[in-house]
Amino acid sequence: MQKVFFAGLIGLVFGTGIAISGMANPAKVLNFFDFAGTWDPSLAFVMGSALAVTAIGYRFVLKRPTPLFDKSFHLPTARQIDTPLVAGAAIFGIGWGITGFCPGGAIPALGLGEPDALIFVAAMIGGIALARSARLALAARANTRNA
Repeated sequence: MQKVFFAGLIGLVFGTGIAISGMANPAKVLNFFDFAGTWDPSLAFVMGSALAVTAIGYRFVLKRPTPLFDKSFHLPTARQIDTPLVAGAAIFGIGWGITGFCPGGAIPALGLGEPDALIFVAAMIGGIALARSARLALAARANTRNA
């Protein structure tokens, strides 16, 4: 129960920060990407601040032998740049540039009553399900060929 409480508290802090910073506002995000027009550089400060806090936080947290609510840290181990990574990053960037939403901004925007966020989140969930189905189908096809 304690783990769920702190996860909710951390989510609330994150969502509040996203809402206050303007990252839940697609118009503000799209203006950040519009270098030739109505460019708004303020989100660069938001992102830079988030990176600084994360870098400092990781230095303290990773000195602990284990996390507070788990038996071990779960950090990424992959170091290679492969096609799924590049394709996923490209799709993420294109979607963010077109809609003004990323998952981190769309979820809090739901709570702010942003109707476009509902469409975005539904499409995001559909895309995740489609990608998972495609990955499973490709794996099954590869297993059939190798058998």
